[in-house]
Amino acid sequence: MAIAGGLDIHRRQITFDYLDTVTGQVRRGRIDPASRAALRDWLEQFTGQPDVTFAVEGCTGWRFVVEELQAAGITALLAEPAETAHQRGPKQRAKTDKADARHLRVLVADGKVPCSWIPPGQVLELRALLQLYRDLAQEQTAWKQRIHATLFHHGVPSQAGRLSDPRARALLEHGQDIGLSPAGAQAVAVALRRIDDLDAEITPVRRQIAAFARRQPGCRALQDELYGVGTLVAAIIWAFLGDARRFSSSAQAVRYAGLDVTVHASDTKRAPGHLSGQGPPVLRWALFEAGHHGSRSASHSQTLTNSVRLACGSNVAEYPAHLK
Repeated sequence: MAIAGGLDIHRRQITFDYLDTVTGQVRRGRIDPASRAALRDWLEQFTGQPDVTFAVEGCTGWRFVVEELQAAGITALLAEPAETAHQRGPKQRAKTDKADARHLRVLVADGKVPCSWIPPGQVLELRALLQLYRDLAQEQTAWKQRIHATLFHHGVPSQAGRLSDPRARALLEHGQDIGLSPAGAQAVAVALRRIDDLDAEITPVRRQIAAFARRQPGCRALQDELYGVGTLVAAIIWAFLGDARRFSSSAQAVRYAGLDVTVHASDTKRAPGHLSGQGPPVLRWALFEAGHHGSRSASHSQTLTNSVRLACGSNVAEYPAHLK
């Protein structure tokens, strides 16, 4: 290749290091600020040059960098961060932006970049929408938990699962009548308003996701084949698992989702295994929900679930449904 380089991304600047394989000249520097416009202007120097390749680690900010590289006709390689760090070896000196960019440039020149899949724009947009939904839902759950904690702290009967009930809401809106202090009643009233505001934001996002899942053939296939997978879970699996052809075995897909069990052993001592927790948290949450629903009596995998439940317990029994 004529140009082989690496880009190290930070919020304030992008550090570059590239080699011209024809002249042997190496150039280093920074693109400041780290923005589309600044990067686009810097990439103009490669206009018309054939066989230009840059690698960038798959950390926050990689999307706009890869999109600008591709728009400029440059080959973009998305490096998997953990494997890239592993190939660097043990740290012998302080890690710097220049060292990271140089390491990426060396990997590109040697053809050893641990490449990750670059999703198309449609997948990236759906991922952003799903992450928005997940963030809104988590914030809403946090406000509900705050209400339950306030009620318990004041000795008021629990309203778990009833916050959407108009009668329960009427009681909570007059908190001092049910034993809350003035500050406690104010905290509950504010939390109820925040829950309503978040619900108004969540509903249209959920409808967008469901409409996409009903149109997309892959999402429809997941819903038809897997018990417990609805529009939301199907969209998450389709978006975050991506093109399944890049996995050579089901074990690789399990590993990518972070559902593989790790084991720590030393001499004759072996600690209990736990899920590795690697990969997209949203995907792991969706697969857990699908496995939870898949353990019900109407599920097609009920025979497997029952056998595992007898051997390992009810919590572990839901795990096989994740792996299906």
